[in-house]
Amino acid sequence: GPRALMDAELFELLIGAGSRTSSAQQVSHALIEQAGSLAEMARWESADFERVNGLGPAKAAELAAAMELARRIRERDHDPGDKLDTPTKVWSRLEPLSSSLSVEKCWVLCLNRRNRLITIQEVSSGTATSSLLHPREVFRQALRYAAPAAIVAHNHPSGDPSPSSADRAVTRQLVEAGRVIGVELLDHVIIGRPESDPTGKGWFSFGEAGLI
Repeated sequence: GPRALMDAELFELLIGAGSRTSSAQQVSHALIEQAGSLAEMARWESADFERVNGLGPAKAAELAAAMELARRIRERDHDPGDKLDTPTKVWSRLEPLSSSLSVEKCWVLCLNRRNRLITIQEVSSGTATSSLLHPREVFRQALRYAAPAAIVAHNHPSGDPSPSSADRAVTRQLVEAGRVIGVELLDHVIIGRPESDPTGKGWFSFGEAGLI
């Protein structure tokens, strides 16, 4: 069965007959070599697959769709009521959402009184270097779902979750805004990747750092 196959052999099945100039085996090996890793390939879009010799637009779109399905499976492999009481759990919940992103996105995780997840809502999407994280958008979602507590998270496309001065400033604004409207901000977690994080964790927690 599929579990017995190597990565390249699985891609051969997805690629099918190959092209006039390259066999499915050759395309499969070229695909893995150019991506460097499956984790990196998961971030690819159709245009990235098309750069591999032997893959046309239709097959590139199929492979990009397969990567998207894999991301969604990882993203949804949690109960809606997960208890998110540590930054590690927040990172595990959001890493599948953020791993393939080339821009910053921000989410608010609405929680009940027992820190169990009610819903995750995307509140903004920015460029490769900046994003919009406004208290109004964050707490609008918390109030919409009658959440007494919330966690804010955003990704750093570079993979390094070290907070910027802007991240620190907006966190202070969020804490104050939450106090005014009665929604407790439990944490602000920056999502990165372990291999790009100087600490090796892959995330930064303002709560753990004593900044909330």
